[in-house]
Amino acid sequence: MNRLLLTLLTIFSFSYAHSQENKINQTKIKEDLNEILTDLSQNYIYLEDKNVDLNCIREYYKKQIPNIKTNEQTVLFFEYLLNEFYDSHLILNTNRKSSFRLYSPIYATIKNGKASISNIWQTQIENSNQNLVGAEILKINGIDLDKAIEEFPSHCNDKNSPNVRQWIVNKILAGRYNQPRILTLRLSNKKIIELDLDKLKLKSNASLLTSTVENGIGIIRIHNSLGNNNLVSEFDKALNELKNTKGLIIDLRNTVDGGNSYVARGIMSRFIDTPKAYQKHWTVEEYNRNPKVERSWFEYVSPRKEQYKKPVVILVGRWTGSMGEGLAVGFEGMERAQIVGSEMERLAGEMSLFSFKNQKFGYRLSTAKLFHVNGTPREKYIPTNYVKQRTTKKDETLKKGIEIIEKEVK
Repeated sequence: MNRLLLTLLTIFSFSYAHSQENKINQTKIKEDLNEILTDLSQNYIYLEDKNVDLNCIREYYKKQIPNIKTNEQTVLFFEYLLNEFYDSHLILNTNRKSSFRLYSPIYATIKNGKASISNIWQTQIENSNQNLVGAEILKINGIDLDKAIEEFPSHCNDKNSPNVRQWIVNKILAGRYNQPRILTLRLSNKKIIELDLDKLKLKSNASLLTSTVENGIGIIRIHNSLGNNNLVSEFDKALNELKNTKGLIIDLRNTVDGGNSYVARGIMSRFIDTPKAYQKHWTVEEYNRNPKVERSWFEYVSPRKEQYKKPVVILVGRWTGSMGEGLAVGFEGMERAQIVGSEMERLAGEMSLFSFKNQKFGYRLSTAKLFHVNGTPREKYIPTNYVKQRTTKKDETLKKGIEIIEKEVK
């Protein structure tokens, strides 16, 4: 009996200690709320563009702190706060099961008050047999889309703004990790169907890239690896094997997670014979309440190894993100490739990492704006050779890229 009692006391003591260890300190959350709002007000380069009321955010989220009881609720508290800025580049560097995913395999646009599917990630979806381009989105998980937008957990942005509304729709399509994403759609033929987004099977690419030759044209597909420094060596190897092709296509339509400038410059450096600017940075500096002073500079690529001098085409789409977007505008800015495709992911700005005083996770904010060398903001760039997706039965963007190469060769 004494042994049983001792065991029970040990279990109770451990459980009590464990619960105390995980007890949420709401005072520390308030400190971190003040910290992230200070960082946003001082460092977020798009703050004025967003027209979001920081006082509203401060007051609303301060009132929510007494309701936070778990670590998961703490993460969601800061995740929702960043969602107020309807900027997919503003993210925490952690998530939980009830967090929203970062993207969806379909993209919706709003026109005349109706949301419809404008883009499908056809290069990555294995089992999309039905053409859903143009389908109107009526409901998600049985909830009318307008109601789902109103229930989206942001409270200080204007949900009637077209930009805010479209961002929220696509965040809803991304959905939470632990919830289904069943859409009710009206097809172009007026037929009503249901689509379970989680039954769309995405390709898993183990390699950093693949390279093929089609009618004498080399095709290098980057498999969401622009953040892997080993890609530079892999790209060198692939390009060397394709040096005798009549033209080259670099497919960036699966770079949704972006990457880093080392990899981007490593790729671009194989296509020029003199240093060239590929993007412009712009920010504002202010110290100790002294006057704000603008700062801007061009970033350059220097040539490296043997140069590929034949025509080049870059393929892009809604799942070309961040450094993938930088590669596209960089190649065009250096006048070394033609860009083919639709709008890209439109992730705005150069990111910097920030840390909380009390939380074990941090967050990323855009601290400098990025531009095409011609002055176009990177997030507003539209490919010179625009391809409006109309079907998933054929690869319209690749077809257009091949046509451009053939025309330049002739």
